[in-house]
Amino acid sequence: MPSEDIKPISYFKSHASEVIKDVSDNRKTLIITQNGEAKVIVQDIRSFEQSQESLALLKILALSANNLKEGRIKPLKTSFDDLEKRIREIK
Repeated sequence: MPSEDIKPISYFKSHASEVIKDVSDNRKTLIITQNGEAKVIVQDIRSFEQSQESLALLKILALSANNLKEGRIKPLKTSFDDLEKRIREIK
């Protein structure tokens, strides 16, 4: 439940090792507040990496959609021909 995943910084300070273990073991995200205001998020590394990969894919999709919209595309065969040419130049 999200309301259970919000803790004040004082709780985090006094229970840091058990919070980290819980977040890591259960792939949880914890919101830490300071003076009643959300300040930081504690997240396990696997969830963080997965989020970053998802954001990277979304960025690639957005760039691709923009290129398509602006007509910056070429046929697949031309792309492969260009790649083969680059590979031959490298060798």
